[in-house]
Amino acid sequence: MARGRRIGRYPKSFREMAVKRMKESENITALARELRVPRSVLYKWRGQLEPVDDGDGVRALRREVAHLKRLLGDKMLELDFFKGALQKVEARRRSSGGSGGKASTTKSGK
Repeated sequence: MARGRRIGRYPKSFREMAVKRMKESENITALARELRVPRSVLYKWRGQLEPVDDGDGVRALRREVAHLKRLLGDKMLELDFFKGALQKVEARRRSSGGSGGKASTTKSGK
């Protein structure tokens, strides 16, 4: 028989213990390694075992924080792009050896 993913691989008592330790732990990644469980699974268990009370807007705030983190990440990527482009422009300007004066253009026949 082929080894497949089993449903309910971890007993509920183990999942409850893991979620309890998550609350007390400062390093979730280390806890996940110790328990030999993917970190994302720990957060999934926490969501299942401790449903968030939406009455005080905690879930909405978490969604907003996640959205803002994505936006911040996008802006950081843009910033890195423009910094790199500016560095290339400055390097070309320095290597051109020009006086930095206005470039000459041909006069139009008007």
